[in-house]
Amino acid sequence: MNLSQFKIYIVSVFTLLLLVSETVSGQQEAQYAHNMYYNVTYNPAFAGSVNGICATGLARQQWVGFKSQNGDKIAPETYSVSLNSPIGILHGGIGGTIYNDKLGHWNEIGVSLSYAYRVDIGMGNLGIGVQVGFINGKIDFSKLIEGALDPDDPLLTGKAEESDMLLDFGFGLHYFVPNKFYVGLSSTRLSESTSPGDILAYKTKRHYYLSAGYIFTFQNNPSWEIDPSILVKSDAVKTQIDIAAMVKYNNKVWGGVSYSTIRVVDPLSVLVGLSIKDIKIGYAYTIPSSNLGSSGSHEVMVGYCFKIDMDRGRRSYKNTRFL
Repeated sequence: MNLSQFKIYIVSVFTLLLLVSETVSGQQEAQYAHNMYYNVTYNPAFAGSVNGICATGLARQQWVGFKSQNGDKIAPETYSVSLNSPIGILHGGIGGTIYNDKLGHWNEIGVSLSYAYRVDIGMGNLGIGVQVGFINGKIDFSKLIEGALDPDDPLLTGKAEESDMLLDFGFGLHYFVPNKFYVGLSSTRLSESTSPGDILAYKTKRHYYLSAGYIFTFQNNPSWEIDPSILVKSDAVKTQIDIAAMVKYNNKVWGGVSYSTIRVVDPLSVLVGLSIKDIKIGYAYTIPSSNLGSSGSHEVMVGYCFKIDMDRGRRSYKNTRFL
């Protein structure tokens, strides 16, 4: 078996493991190096925590240069767009996410809507969020045959492009103190839905998240700060820990590193970014550390927040005299 055949075989195996999820449990959620800027995708309680309408887009191309023997692009790719905003009349915020996650000849498209009820507690604000969404999984079995060790495998033969639609739910808590710290606890794919047919035998796996971040500001030079963050992700079988540290200047320019404990292949990423008015642009490069033949992984983030005045018109204040 030459290198090209080995590459497509590996990706085919990964894809089949996603399908045979009744006996094999694996993490299914997309991976982001910029997870500290993309809380709303895995924690619905984040919705409405920022005083503005915020949109964020992410594009990640993993293992660039990783192709099949026919020249097909089989390296993982993820594209995602999210939007969230506070809604005063709902006493909280709403959010939405659309993503497209590709792995070899497997393609997953997801759409979700979130609502978070927000309440002031102590020095900060607590969000309690729920999420509902749909997941569409699709695979082209005809292309999997190209890399199969046994082209007559009954799992592959007689099938073309197949897809299934699943229902998804999520729940989360998110507490933050502005310009100090945040901590969140959430779960996605709560229903662990199973595809109605036996062609894909696709089943989602419940995921759990614990996230936290802190802002260290230099007292002698407040223009500089260090923002460490951590994201713990588990499906009750495997646990992944992403640790990151960012150095920022005037909250306009930043750079840092991120390390993932479960990413056996290429665990270290370097991040840089800048902010121009209300627009944030970030780039992450995952350093290749294997012999897969890739030139590393690239991720681009673009975010925009349109600030809104939530205090227009009638105002209400919490006061013990009027409780």
